[in-house]
Amino acid sequence: MIFKQSISDKYETFCEFRRIYSKKKRKGTTRMPTKDERLLAAVIYIISFFTVFIGPIVIWLLKKDDSEFIDYHGKEYLNFLISYFVYGTVSGILTVVLIGFVLLPVVGILVFIFTILGAIKAYEGENYRIPTIFRLIK
Repeated sequence: MIFKQSISDKYETFCEFRRIYSKKKRKGTTRMPTKDERLLAAVIYIISFFTVFIGPIVIWLLKKDDSEFIDYHGKEYLNFLISYFVYGTVSGILTVVLIGFVLLPVVGILVFIFTILGAIKAYEGENYRIPTIFRLIK
């Protein structure tokens, strides 16, 4: 039969496919962040429970030139902070119309959840994009 391949031919085809695929996959990716980078990126989110603005911005400003990973999470946190400040302000204004009394706790819960999620994903080494935020700092 013409279409029958030997096991060694199948293995060579598989190896060739794997080699080509792995080159394409590596082309756009960056290196894996170190443990220290992952820890500092997670601390950006965790320290925000104690100092909402000063702690995260100090870590980001000190380490943004040293690590692309910390730079990404610092920008992501600041975008998150700006966005949820706007959401909280709008919810506060809407308390006049009584809708804000429902929205303010929802915004508070989302801030808590996304901060924890951001810290976990940063520690796992992922470039996590927080949903529902404005990307003002790029």
